Amino acid sequence: MIQKKICLLGAFAVGKTSLIKRYVSSLYSDKYHTTVGVKIDKKLVSVGDKALTLMIWDVAGEDDYTTLKPTYIRGAGGCIIVVDTTRPNTFEVALMLHGRVKEHAGDIPVLFALNKCDLKEKWLLEDKHLNQLAAFQLPIIKTSAKDGLGVDAMFQALAERMIEV
Repeated sequence: MIQKKICLLGAFAVGKTSLIKRYVSSLYSDKYHTTVGVKIDKKLVSVGDKALTLMIWDVAGEDDYTTLKPTYIRGAGGCIIVVDTTRPNTFEVALMLHGRVKEHAGDIPVLFALNKCDLKEKWLLEDKHLNQLAAFQLPIIKTSAKDGLGVDAMFQALAERMIEV
């Protein structure tokens, strides 16, 4: 069995914990719980004929008072950087975190999750944001922890990219 560490990164309250709960336990709650430090879950998945154990690190959100500790991403096989589609400032945090991942973890598989896509009427990301993300030539997956949109596909896409490496 192959074991891979993946980190979910992003600004505070982008939905990292909710995405993980939806994926691991098929649960969703509207209640907000701040992650302190890191919380680790695991899930068994298959990629082709290979079985993987994903060690999913839910890393505390980046804000003015909390910054990503390089030790959290050291040894990661891949990262998901989450952007809240209703808060454009989380886009800037995502770009900064992408730079930190490259600096501290190297050229590992990364993808961007555009979360809270169920809130279409509150979508505030513009084409310029999407074009800037597209320039990285990394997968961009639209997700909603609330209704499950893209959640399984996001984790499966990252698992497949990690097996290719």
